[in-house]
Amino acid sequence: MRKGQNPAKFVKDVARPQRITVALLNYIPFLSGFYAETLDVLKVCMKSMRKDAGLPFDLMVFDNGSCAEVRDFLIKEKDEGRIQYLILAEKNMGKGGAWNIILAGAPGEIIAYTDSDVLFSPKWLSRSVEILKTFSNVGMVTARPFRTPPEFYEGTLKWARENATLENGQFIPWETFLEFNLSLGQTEEENKKVYAETTDWRITYRPERSAEDVQSKGIVAFAGASHWQFTAYKSTLQQFLPFDMDKPMGQVRQLDKRMNDAGLLRLMVSDPLAMNMSNTLGYLRGELGKEKGKREKGKGLARRVLEIGFVKKILLAVYNKIFNWYYS
Repeated sequence: MRKGQNPAKFVKDVARPQRITVALLNYIPFLSGFYAETLDVLKVCMKSMRKDAGLPFDLMVFDNGSCAEVRDFLIKEKDEGRIQYLILAEKNMGKGGAWNIILAGAPGEIIAYTDSDVLFSPKWLSRSVEILKTFSNVGMVTARPFRTPPEFYEGTLKWARENATLENGQFIPWETFLEFNLSLGQTEEENKKVYAETTDWRITYRPERSAEDVQSKGIVAFAGASHWQFTAYKSTLQQFLPFDMDKPMGQVRQLDKRMNDAGLLRLMVSDPLAMNMSNTLGYLRGELGKEKGKREKGKGLARRVLEIGFVKKILLAVYNKIFNWYYS
């Protein structure tokens, strides 16, 4: 039998979520090997997103079955008010499983999704939302221009030809192009060829405005976007749920494809406001900008042996097998 009245009945106001939810997906199963620096990367990611984002937001973190040290850090961040919503999954549900929960459950009208290894620059959020609100029929906006597969932005180009000014050329500076691709483990030499043989699509959109705003030059965006970081309306993202991915990674282009097939715009801001750090803080240490020859010069004999093609292939295969024994 109930005794007394629930005190919650006398609460007249409840907290309201921010209009924007930044949703971060994290997975760090242990803190050694490939994952040795990933907790530090996560900390830098979270700190950078808060530094002058340009708009207020709530932070939602979905942890996909990380180790105890990482969970303890996230719980502490929530207790100290730096995370507003924290979900701790018992096991790794894969990116698709996590997206099904994040994209359906985030409380904001706008969701700014990010992987846990992204370094943000000031105004990254406000610039993304500006494009999201200004262009019509937008699916997603990524806070960095880079070259993405053309087959995933065909719908964007079709819209731009009819509604905006569309230009084709090498608009992304070589340094900006190279910086991002080096973070993916690619070499400078192979990127020279790619850069020379590919181009960018720049879109300038000037929607109808009032008479006093006739001098507006319009908003510039690049065609393309990516699943590793994007801003979108929650109502738009929910059209593409659920995601049924049978692998933890490698199938995330489903979102890219579904948006393009639906004719929604996939856009990027015109300057780099987000950067992939991958699994180390090497980018922050200035390692990404060094020439390959300089990197090789400082390596000892043992390190050079490890870089020999067949040796590297065998050792990585062994590492992958051990990883699967423990975590598959």
